[in-house]
Amino acid sequence: MFDVTTTSPTHWKYISEGGASIVFSYVGPSNQAFNHTALRLRKAPLETLNESLSEEQQLEDPDDPSIAFQHQVIERLLPEEFLPRLEGVHVNRAWLEGLARIADEHRPPERKARDAVDTRKKKATLATDLVGGKGLAVEIKPKWGFLPSATHLSSETAPVKTTTCRFCMHSHLKATRGAEVSEGYCPLDLFSGDADRIRKALTALWDSWVSTGGSSNNLRVFVEGQMLRPSATPSSIQPLADQLHLSAEENFTLYTVRDAFISRTLPMLLQTSVLRILAVHQSNLDALDIEGLVHLWARAYASRTPGAALTTGQPEGDDAPPAPPLGASMPQPTLDEWSAFLDVYINKHTQMDHDHPDIANLRYYCLAYLLSATFKDCSLIIQAPDQGLGAVTIIDLDVKPIDRLDKWGKLDREIVEAYRQAGRPTQCVAN
Repeated sequence: MFDVTTTSPTHWKYISEGGASIVFSYVGPSNQAFNHTALRLRKAPLETLNESLSEEQQLEDPDDPSIAFQHQVIERLLPEEFLPRLEGVHVNRAWLEGLARIADEHRPPERKARDAVDTRKKKATLATDLVGGKGLAVEIKPKWGFLPSATHLSSETAPVKTTTCRFCMHSHLKATRGAEVSEGYCPLDLFSGDADRIRKALTALWDSWVSTGGSSNNLRVFVEGQMLRPSATPSSIQPLADQLHLSAEENFTLYTVRDAFISRTLPMLLQTSVLRILAVHQSNLDALDIEGLVHLWARAYASRTPGAALTTGQPEGDDAPPAPPLGASMPQPTLDEWSAFLDVYINKHTQMDHDHPDIANLRYYCLAYLLSATFKDCSLIIQAPDQGLGAVTIIDLDVKPIDRLDKWGKLDREIVEAYRQAGRPTQCVAN
């Protein structure tokens, strides 16, 4: 395992961050171990950073779970050519504190107010640097690429869910609460494989990117390793205009840059099989919809005696306690269990009767939904060089915690009800 502390914190440049991690690109002297790599560090809420780690945590700081999850789970489902390199590396408190100080001046104020680099960690993740190098790199968070079957939906939700995609409904709810959303973007267009629809999706993503000053997280643009923050002034994206050969003498506008940007990225999205593979896994793994999973969970508890474990299948009487929240009594799956799950998913899933799910398969369907959520929340990095072959890579394929199932079930009801109440006429075009 490489030791990053053999480099100086000044050899790493802040690139971007999400809710759980912060990413740096190696810009130091040539180093065979770190050339063309990015370092992903875990963050922690500000109020927890002064808390001492337990003795067990101090003795054993595990690798980022996303590393093992990618190697043992994701790589069985996605071609290796679409995945970044991931491996664990050593860090220490003094080195992390130095890097955190350097990064602070580049971090968004809203992020700095909430969290910071977790300097208590002893390990970090080294990955392929997909955005910090030369040329143009584009990050797209595509989200859900399918409409659900009506089989497990209620009569109230089926007319909405089978015509309007989850992303468009959720965007409506967020907008009513004042959040910035990718207005006009429908993932089904991006996943369609049709040039005109993908162009429509890219246009909506671009327009939202500009109108929100780059804060809408469905599209990010990097030029020469620098994340751009657009504004209504064309000069704010001068580096992108230069990359697309739109010189200042041509008096470029936001629209001419947008058209050139789409012309550069559209062919790569048409040629890659990434989106098709993602949509298939998203849909197959979410065979019941969260509504069907909630119903299966309730059925499973109705068939068990009070206090019996969820795996026993014992008959139950009239004195049964109400079912606990979805997923509440289930442990997080181990890597061995994920491996066993994949054996079934790869070899038997398409032969299972998902229209009439067996309560004996409750655990299987819960894990399937978790994995579907991973594929729904990942991002694509499009490396689009001026000349030569580009590449499309899938990132952020982290395992989701099983205790989120109940939250997702409640959020689904909230999203759909808000959309129904608004009487929204949007109809997304199924693929």
